[in-house]
Amino acid sequence: MSRILSMSPGLAAGWPETGRETTVLEVLDNMPNSVTGVRATGKVTTDDYERVFNPLMEAAHSEGRRVRLLYEVPPEFKGFTAGAGLEDMRMGMKYLRQFERCAVVTDVGWLRDATRLFGAMMPCPVKVFPNAERAQAIDWLAAPVLSTVQHRLLPDIGVLVIEPSQPLGVEDFDAIAATVDPWIEREGRLQGIVVHAAKFPGWQNLDGLLRHLRFIRDHHRRVSRIGVAVDGVLADAGPALANAFVEAELKHFPYDRLDEAIRWAGAAPQRPA
Repeated sequence: MSRILSMSPGLAAGWPETGRETTVLEVLDNMPNSVTGVRATGKVTTDDYERVFNPLMEAAHSEGRRVRLLYEVPPEFKGFTAGAGLEDMRMGMKYLRQFERCAVVTDVGWLRDATRLFGAMMPCPVKVFPNAERAQAIDWLAAPVLSTVQHRLLPDIGVLVIEPSQPLGVEDFDAIAATVDPWIEREGRLQGIVVHAAKFPGWQNLDGLLRHLRFIRDHHRRVSRIGVAVDGVLADAGPALANAFVEAELKHFPYDRLDEAIRWAGAAPQRPA
């Protein structure tokens, strides 16, 4: 989320550090328990990030909790100082995986455009709402992630088992990320992923495919082994998966040998002599 804000056209233009505005960042009250709300007015400075954003993200990190962020930007917003932009980028790199959903509520044209552009690079869903749809933004943030794909993390061996039975959509990968990202945050990587399906069901639509590709992009260097216990088309897709997860060892198993695939994925890869 913070990466979006730091890449705004105003920062690219090099706004100078200026005097203190009377109103800056404030935490919003009366949010649902699952939603963190922040309003930005005036010109946001480095001190504002240190006073408001950093404590929020540090608390979420220490509690192992992901953040659903409402970022409200009314017409009084005047942009970011250059120092705020640097702090924004630093915080974004540190806490990127803490974000679960982000909604930007604003009628500021350039900020809406920047959010849409850079939201595609975020590892979580990002949506833009006009000020008149603030209530809808909060409802979207607070809504449960609806997923049809069965998946489970086996914490004793660090293996994620995914069992798709219907075409995959955006919500499915968001739900998988919500399971996997806290583990990766603590442990550094997954030992393995096992995909188990009698026949790979494909994707609901283009958005589902794009979200799948983004999931691979965000996790491909954090998985040691991938077991594919699938019959049908995906059984022949090993080279493509291996190229996507560039550091992962991949092995195909028949559909009815799930236990064997899990044991293999959870074992430490053998090192060359």
